[in-house]
Amino acid sequence: MERTAEFAPFVRANTPALLRTAYLLTGSAAAAEELVQDTFARLYPKWARIEAAEVPLAYVRRAMANGFINQQRRADRREFAVEAVPELADGWDAAAQLADRDEVWTLLRTLPDRQRAALVLRYFHDLPDEDIASTLDCRVGTVRSLISRGLAALRATSGASPRRLA
Repeated sequence: MERTAEFAPFVRANTPALLRTAYLLTGSAAAAEELVQDTFARLYPKWARIEAAEVPLAYVRRAMANGFINQQRRADRREFAVEAVPELADGWDAAAQLADRDEVWTLLRTLPDRQRAALVLRYFHDLPDEDIASTLDCRVGTVRSLISRGLAALRATSGASPRRLA
């Protein structure tokens, strides 16, 4: 019971920010909600260890980014088309709130998963190279390369000036 008392306030306080990050990674409000829920479900049993971390939110964000990348690798991953989108139960619509970022998302979708994750962590969360490297479990040089190649691909795809996409 003690674990729940500490876990629930963290979830309430950080879910909106995690949902925004998950939306940028997945491109879908439903997939973002599922990614955040799956992350919390995986981390709940070891919450005491996570809460003891220096920055628990960074730990959860890393777990979510890794979960997204692993999910993309699974052979059984499928997207299903539906004729009609069901009504939202709570009225919250992440897509409407992020409609102005549609062009960025469209461009991000063209990138490989690790480049996309590196760009989201850098420009959305403003993390330094060292933290991104830790999150993606790679070297700092690899992070710089992922970001550089990702920005170059975005510039080429969008036709934007280098200043606009940096």
